[in-house]
Amino acid sequence: MPDALSARRLSRRGLLAAGGAATLATLLAGCGKDDAAKPATSNGSGPWTFTDDRNKKVDATARPARVVAFTGVAAALVDFGLDKQIVGVFGETKRTDGTADPQAGDLNIESVEILGNVWGEFSLEKYAALRPELLVTHMYDPDALWYVPDESKDKILPLAPSVAITTARVPMTKPIERYAALAESLGADLSAKKVTDAKARFDAAAEAVRQAVKANPGIKVMACSGSPDLFYVSNPKVSTDLMYFAELGVDIVVPTKLEAGDYFEALSWENTGKFPADLLLLDNRSTALQPKDLAAKPTWQQLPAVKANQVTPWDAVPRFSYAGSAPLLENLATAIRNAKKVS
Repeated sequence: MPDALSARRLSRRGLLAAGGAATLATLLAGCGKDDAAKPATSNGSGPWTFTDDRNKKVDATARPARVVAFTGVAAALVDFGLDKQIVGVFGETKRTDGTADPQAGDLNIESVEILGNVWGEFSLEKYAALRPELLVTHMYDPDALWYVPDESKDKILPLAPSVAITTARVPMTKPIERYAALAESLGADLSAKKVTDAKARFDAAAEAVRQAVKANPGIKVMACSGSPDLFYVSNPKVSTDLMYFAELGVDIVVPTKLEAGDYFEALSWENTGKFPADLLLLDNRSTALQPKDLAAKPTWQQLPAVKANQVTPWDAVPRFSYAGSAPLLENLATAIRNAKKVS
C-alpha cells in the first residue's frame, strides 16, 4: 500500500480524492462481477478485451504485445509467466549501485526501458518511443494511477489503453488474482509449473501464519514507517496485505486518528508509544527510515518491541503475485512464532 511517505505524496498531489462519478463501492462491486473477474482471452491474432477495476472495459484489435507497467506490476506479471511482452517500466527499478531494486523481483531490468526510477519521474518521450500497446499499474484510490504523474497523465494516457487494478481496501489475494487474470489474458500459462509451485508455496505460507498465531496467541503486531519528523502506524482496514494478515488471525494494531485516505495515523516521535505492540513490521523501502537511522530516535529505542529486538522488515508495497507474496507470509509466520509478549 502507499503508506507513510508514499501516501503523503498521494495526499499532496490530490490523488486521494475520488475521481469522476465512480465511487470506491462501485469499483469494488465491479470487481466482483463475472465479466470483471474473468479475463477475456483471445489468440494472438484476434481482438482482446479486459475489464479493469475502474469497471472499464479495455479493447484492442489484438492481444497487447508491448506492455509498460509500474515496476512491481511488471515483476508480478513476470511471476505469472509473461516475459518479452514487458518493454518498459516506471517506479523504483534500479538502485544507485546498478543492481535491481527489490520491487523488480525477477524482472530482467536490463531488457526493459526504465521511464522513471523514482516517484514523479515518467519520461513521456521514452514512453511514446516504445510504441506501447498497454499501460498497467496499481490503483490505491479511484482513478489514481500509481506512479503515473498527475501533471502529465493527460499526455500519457492517450498513447495506449490502460489497466488499473485495485490494491487497497481489499485483501491481498484479490489483486493477486486480478493480476493473474490479466497475465493469462496476455498469454501467460497459469498451469505452468512455475506458477502452480508458487501458488502452493503461498498457500503453505498462509497456513504457516495461521498456525503461528495459534501456537503463540496474544502477539500484538504493528505495521509502521518512520520519517525524520513523523512515525506512521498503518491501517489494516485499508492496507491490502495487512487486511489479509488479519484474515489469517494476526492481531494488528488499528490506528484511531487517521489521515486523509485512512491509510495511517501520523504520530510525533514523542508519541510513538501510543499503541502497545509486541512485534513491529517496519517499512523496508529506501524512502523510509531503517533501524540504523532510527537508532538516533530515543522514543524508538524505548519501544518494548525494539528493546526485545522484535522488529521485522515489511514490504509496504508488496509484489502482487504468489511468488512475490509467499516470502512475506513466511517471514511473518517466523516472526510471530519467535515473538514474546512484551507490551
